[in-house]
Order: sequence, then C-alpha cells, then structure tokens
Amino acid sequence: MRLVLACATVLATLCGQAFAASKFSNWAAIVVAGDWHAHDGAPSEVFDNARRDITHELVQIGFMPANILQFSVRPNHYAAADIQASTAQNIADGMWNLSNQASRGCLAYFTSHGSGNGIVLGQSDLSPRQMSDIVDNACGTRPTVVIVSACYSGVFVPALKAPNRIILTAAAADRASFGCGQLDKYTYFDACAVQWLARAGDFGNFGKDVIACVEAREKKDKVGPPSDPQLYVGVHHPGAFPRWR
Repeated sequence: MRLVLACATVLATLCGQAFAASKFSNWAAIVVAGDWHAHDGAPSEVFDNARRDITHELVQIGFMPANILQFSVRPNHYAAADIQASTAQNIADGMWNLSNQASRGCLAYFTSHGSGNGIVLGQSDLSPRQMSDIVDNACGTRPTVVIVSACYSGVFVPALKAPNRIILTAAAADRASFGCGQLDKYTYFDACAVQWLARAGDFGNFGKDVIACVEAREKKDKVGPPSDPQLYVGVHHPGAFPRWR
C-alpha cells in the first residue's frame, strides 16, 4: 500500500512538473459547442463530441485543465460539472476570468451551425463583432488563436484578424461546411482538427494540415462545392506562438 501511494505521489508530481514546463501552462482556452441539433433539426452529439475531444487534445499538447473552460447548450446533459451554458455572456465572462488567471496567450474554439450572420449559440447567433469584442476584451495583444468550425465561418476573419492572431475557419464566408448529420461523430472540419492537433507541432502547421485534411475528405466523399477553409496568420506569428513538438 505504501508503495502504491508513493508511486501515485511521484506520478502526480511528474504530471504537475510536465504542465508547469509546458509552453501552454499559462495560456487560457475556451471550447464552445453552440448547438445540439443536426442540419435536419434532429438531436445530434456532433458538436459536443468535438468540444469534449478538442479539450482532450489541448491537454495533450500542454494546456492546463484548470485553464480550459468548456461550454455546451446542454451542460447538465454531461457528467463534467464544470461545463457552462453556451451563452454570449457566459463566454465573455469565462474568457475574461481565464485570461486574468492565465495571462500568456488565448485560444478559442467554437463549433456549431453558422450563417452569414455568425455562429449559432442556442436560440441566438454570436456575430463576428460580438466574438471580436469578447476576444479583444479578454486577450488584447496577447498571442491568440481563434478557430471557428461552422458553415460560412469565413465571415469571422475580417472582424477578428490582427497581427497577434491566428484564425482558422471551417469554411469561406460564402460556403457551407459538411458533416453535421444526426449520426455523424464530428463535422468534417472537427474530425480533421481532432486528428491533427497533437500531431501538427504548431498552429500554423495545424491550420494547413486541417485544410488539406478537409479538402481530401470532401473529394473522397464527393461533396461540394468545397467548403474552402480559411487560415489567417498574423505578422507576429514567428516566435510568438509556442511549438509543442
């Protein structure tokens, strides 16, 4: 028993040291699922699956669990007690509080349905201007990554782009994205993001890998027109965003 306790103590210490040594240990992250319906209105776990698994992948590359907040339209539907309801106010408050707790950089990942007006959050839309205000207020000039997985999500790029940011969207401003059916595990974009996040090594490569992955999947499945994911990399990218491989 003493040996087991000793091993557990050593393991906990090593895990704590690993997080402390991570270049992302002082980064704040939010992961938001904005809907729980498929494109036909039927119930679907597609967005919450991505929320859960993107969070897992962020921890794998060095984000501290205590510095990650998850949001869902149905937070009580899931076992994790720290999932908050996906409302614009909750997201703004959560991002602000996290950014004061972890002050080195910011990451925001949103997955939901989208339109030319923005991204769906429950019964309303979060507009590009609203998302920009949330990110500006919480993160300012810190290195910031914003990923928006939704149809027409390219509408967010003009409002969000800045020299200190990397922005990746699942589609161009005038294109739909794919894979939000009732039985889908992930959207095409979210599947590629989960697949490549730990493997990419940095956020610039991550964006390129995800785009190539989405393009290959769309060609394989013969869907179209292509979603045309968008990647914006600010001029402060070299050296400002940590690598994890």
